[in-house]
Amino acid sequence: MGDDFLCDGPIMSDIPVLDTRPPAGLSPGGVAAKKLTKRIRRLTGQAIVDYDMIRDGDRVMVCLSGGKDSYTLLDTLLYLQRVAPIDFTIRAVNLDQKQPGFPEHILPNYLAELGVDYEVIERDTYSVVTEKIAPGATMCGLCSRLRRGILYRYAREQGFNRIALGHHRDDIVETMFLNMFYGGRMAAMPPKLLSDDGDNVVIRPLSYCAEKDIEKFSRLSQHPIIPCNLCGSQENLARQNVKAMLAEWETADPGRSERIFRSMTRIAPSQMADRDLFDFAGLTAD
Repeated sequence: MGDDFLCDGPIMSDIPVLDTRPPAGLSPGGVAAKKLTKRIRRLTGQAIVDYDMIRDGDRVMVCLSGGKDSYTLLDTLLYLQRVAPIDFTIRAVNLDQKQPGFPEHILPNYLAELGVDYEVIERDTYSVVTEKIAPGATMCGLCSRLRRGILYRYAREQGFNRIALGHHRDDIVETMFLNMFYGGRMAAMPPKLLSDDGDNVVIRPLSYCAEKDIEKFSRLSQHPIIPCNLCGSQENLARQNVKAMLAEWETADPGRSERIFRSMTRIAPSQMADRDLFDFAGLTAD
């Protein structure tokens, strides 16, 4: 699963060991690895330009969960910061929600070695969620609201005007189908949106990147992954079902997920059925 909205690490205390070996057929410094890195950087840069995500002088807060997506996002933005024709600042921010078993040393050690500006915010939202939510019920709604409130407030107080999240193309497509199947509406994750409090612009620079590329890049980079097991809640199970469906489609028809995403950028309101987007009532023959 990709980094959920402002997701910040596992809730389950039983943290499995992930395979961090280089992908088969790819070796660090090899031609294929260089092509992969170049593709991720190019697509990220293109998304930033297409949606005007980052401007000169922006202060970007990168939400880092310890998953493959947010590590890749941070690495790629740090590279673009060095080569872009504009100046912008970056701070990596992690929210330690005090989940039992959370390996709190991993991110500080990694970020300090990387030499990047960072901060770990410590808030015991885990106890709040487990106290208020009945056993077996989904924790996602309350947990997400608490995370958003804390991180939005931090961004506002620290003067950050961009909040960067690690969602990728597959996350966006999955979310569209989740909303269709379980919410009865067509909506996904926009590459750029105004935050709930109206004070920040939320950006998703990896919107054009495929999850399979991000996974390979992260393994090549040997990122110290903190698995995001969360709570096995209904929302995550539903997302896994949609992910499995899309994977089956992709196997039968390679490139289908990319075409679905592309269709989201080429909507024809007159060919849909939303009366708020198109004036069907005013449509008459001359």
